[in-house]
Parts: sequence; C-alpha cells; structure tokens
Amino acid sequence: MTAQLDRLMEKLHQVQAEIEVEMAKRREELRFHLENRRIVFEKEVLRIHSEIKTRVSRYLLDANPLVILTAPVIYSMIVPIALLDLTVMAYQAICFPVYRIPKARRRDYLVFDRHHLAYLNLIEKFNCAYCSYANGAIAFMREVASRTEIYWCPIKHARRVLGPHPYYQGFADFGDVEGFRAKIAQMKDGVKIEEAR
Repeated sequence: MTAQLDRLMEKLHQVQAEIEVEMAKRREELRFHLENRRIVFEKEVLRIHSEIKTRVSRYLLDANPLVILTAPVIYSMIVPIALLDLTVMAYQAICFPVYRIPKARRRDYLVFDRHHLAYLNLIEKFNCAYCSYANGAIAFMREVASRTEIYWCPIKHARRVLGPHPYYQGFADFGDVEGFRAKIAQMKDGVKIEEAR
C-alpha cells in the first residue's frame, strides 16, 4: 500500500475511534450503559418506555393491510439465509484450517439486544430479532468471503467497488503482477487478519 493510502487508512481508524466516543456520549444522553455486554437502563427510562409501548392489537389494527399481506414473503427469507449461514459455518470449519485463515467469530456479527427495549411490543421485538439475524448472518458471511478473497485473489478491481470489505485496500492494484505475486507469497505463512479494525 502506498504511503498516502496508509495515511488515509490511519485517518479512517481515528475517525472510527471518534465515532465510538460519540456513541458512548449518546448512550449517556439516552440514560443507559453497558455492563459486561448487558444493557442497563435507568428505572425511570424503563417506566417511560413501557408507557409508550404500542399494544399488539393497536399495532395490527393500524398496520397497512399490504404490509401484513407481504409479511410471509419477508419471513420466508429465513430459510435461504439460515441454509446459507449453516453452509458458510461448515465451509469455514472445514476449509479455513487447511488454508490457515483465522476463523471469523460468528457471535461478533449476530447481535440480539433490541428485546431490551421496553417500548417495543412483541411483534416489533420479533421483527427486530429477525432483522438482527438476517443482517448479522450476512455480515458474517461477508467476513468469511472476504477472508477467503485475501487468500485466493487479493487483487483490486479495475472499476470502483461500492462498499468494499475492510481488507480490500490492502489488495494488490489491478494489473500489478509483482504486487499480486507478493501477496500470494505472503499466504505461505497463512492469512494474517488485523483484528483491530
């Protein structure tokens, strides 16, 4: 990577750290904190949240009928997502040790915490859990795919890629034969993953 790209990546890491600080400030404003990965709200906040929760019956009565009719289509996506999730877990378990690629910790991508929000009714909590699983599983799959790409094809594309994974900037430039061969040679000792991203 060029010195300029290194400087830009360092700036990116600094901005990410600043974002974490701002998120911590926002948690204080919303009167909750994390204790050993557990969410703790102030009692008064919990009381207010409970009071403004929409009852399930009211939620269903106010719902757009088309939303209710399309819900089975949304929920049916759980089948292919779960099958792909299981397949990717098996792929990682079988292949990553052979390629000496560090395994992605699935639990880092599947976050279920919205059920702690007292202002959500049962349907809203279920929907939040569904979205958490779908997006978390897909993020896990992307991480496994990106770690695989590091091993097999660490080359940038000629065209711009929207939303590249975090390792992409470390890939060899498109058309840089020596850079590609150097990246492949690095894999002899196994893939190295920066955990602090």
